[in-house]
Amino acid sequence: MAPSVPRTRAAAALRMKQIALDNQDRTIRRLRDQLATESRGLAATKKELKETQVALEASHKVIAGLTEIGLSMSKKIEKMKVKKQLVTENHVECHQKFQARIHEAEDSMKAQHLINEALVDEKDSLLQTIHGLQEANNAPAPFDGDWEEEPEEESEEPRSRRLDESSTLDQRGPSG
Repeated sequence: MAPSVPRTRAAAALRMKQIALDNQDRTIRRLRDQLATESRGLAATKKELKETQVALEASHKVIAGLTEIGLSMSKKIEKMKVKKQLVTENHVECHQKFQARIHEAEDSMKAQHLINEALVDEKDSLLQTIHGLQEANNAPAPFDGDWEEEPEEESEEPRSRRLDESSTLDQRGPSG
């Protein structure tokens, strides 16, 4: 048994080495399969990462574009606010000028009305003076006692023409 023991030991050692090699071979194949699977997963992850990076860059471009649009809109809004403020100030100024003109026109109309009343009073006074002088001179009255007031709606031109005519009559005297 002695000679076969070393052979048996050697065979067993060889067999053990063969089993170890087979196990290592299986482990290597399993690890290669795992590596291939991991490589495919890594490739898919790299592809997803690349797509995500492209999408992220596109998002950044969109955000930059929107930011630029927002800034542009903000500038336009500010310009519009300034224009609105100027228009409002202009409107207020024009309104004030218009109101001032209206007040001036009203004041002018009131002054003209007062002048007209004064002229009517003056005319009445002159007529009374003329009438008094005619009575003092025993001259016939050129006017009957009923004097009609001129309507105020008449234009200034006919009234001034009548005033000119009456002043011409006054200068010539009652005899003409």
